[in-house]
Amino acid sequence: MQQKKLIVIGGGAAGFFCAVNAAKLNPSLKVIIVEKSGKLLSKVKVSGGGRCNTTHACFDIDTLITKYPRGRNFLKKTFHHFNTADTIQWFEERGVAMQTEADGRMFPTTNNSQTIIDCLLKEANKYGVEVMMHCEIKSITKTSDGFQLSTINGQLSTALLCIACGGFPKSSQFEWLTATGHTIESPVPSLFTFNMPGNSIVSLMGISVEHAVIKIQGTKLVQAGPVLITHWGLSGPAILKLSAFAAKELAANNYRFTVFINWVPPYIEETLRMAWNDLRNQNASSKLNQKNPFGLPHRLWLYFLEQCEIKEDKRWAELSSKEQNKVIQILTAQALEVNGKTTFKEEFVTCGGIQLSEIDANTMQSKLLPGLFFAGEIVNVDGITGGFNFQHAWTSGFIAAKAIASIA
Repeated sequence: MQQKKLIVIGGGAAGFFCAVNAAKLNPSLKVIIVEKSGKLLSKVKVSGGGRCNTTHACFDIDTLITKYPRGRNFLKKTFHHFNTADTIQWFEERGVAMQTEADGRMFPTTNNSQTIIDCLLKEANKYGVEVMMHCEIKSITKTSDGFQLSTINGQLSTALLCIACGGFPKSSQFEWLTATGHTIESPVPSLFTFNMPGNSIVSLMGISVEHAVIKIQGTKLVQAGPVLITHWGLSGPAILKLSAFAAKELAANNYRFTVFINWVPPYIEETLRMAWNDLRNQNASSKLNQKNPFGLPHRLWLYFLEQCEIKEDKRWAELSSKEQNKVIQILTAQALEVNGKTTFKEEFVTCGGIQLSEIDANTMQSKLLPGLFFAGEIVNVDGITGGFNFQHAWTSGFIAAKAIASIA
């Protein structure tokens, strides 16, 4: 009897996790990873500044799914099969311990992404997973006993197939998958920074505020957290989260929109107005450039005074009502025009991909073509920055592996 074969398309996190787990769970299965480039696990390598943000210390599924702008109902099912705790245990059983940072991000204790790569490569070697590099898939054809794959190097056949090739930025790049009958949710970028060409705020590049609230004008889209001013505009966790949740709307507006920033939460305009007299009396004899009661970076505070056309050596007691209103307005609801985006370092993620209605969340198997499975970013799921996209990769890869191993 011929040995049953699984081909996994994609040598990234999801692809490797599917391959090594399927090979371990079913030793009679021949597993081959097909990778179109000359690099394996390239996103793992650069993630988290080369440390690999492996997952996030979020163990409640209902809370965990809120970190994903798309795919929550689907993920609620998948995380019951394999979640954060399972990821940590899986790596620890293979000698890779995790550490948690104050913001919940989890990294290997070595602080080196090579630790995760070496672990996965060791597993692949241990269970005889074969890797074919520089092998791009051109088309997939369903056959009576599996699938025929046309590659740039020739033909491959397999009984079982898992597609884990990551996302694509253009719809046209999905054509080899739509040819199988599957539907694609058109891709748009997620996790990007906001460009503000010509805005004077960029002169403050390098300044960060630990807690701000950002809202997109004309929407209910709002996020809170650290904001970083860069030489092109705004970045930082709050901006990246907002870009993920607003990805579709912002793409539709060609990345031209207005944001309102509250630099001094928990104050809002109304509460700051009520507190203003006390602040003014407490600092009455102090010059504005000497006394900033909000804990803002000094250069940012001086920038606000300049924007409000207030002399920085003016004393608090000398502020007119008009000047007071200007300061309250800029602190609690500064309006900034955004025109364009910049991809955030190595964290490039697209929202879009295979429609979730065509995938069984309990097996990651196609509902259209038995024997075909999906894992990772190729499906229409994406998370915010912080280890959530890797967690989806591990989860979907493991579920596919378990289902494949059981039917092989």
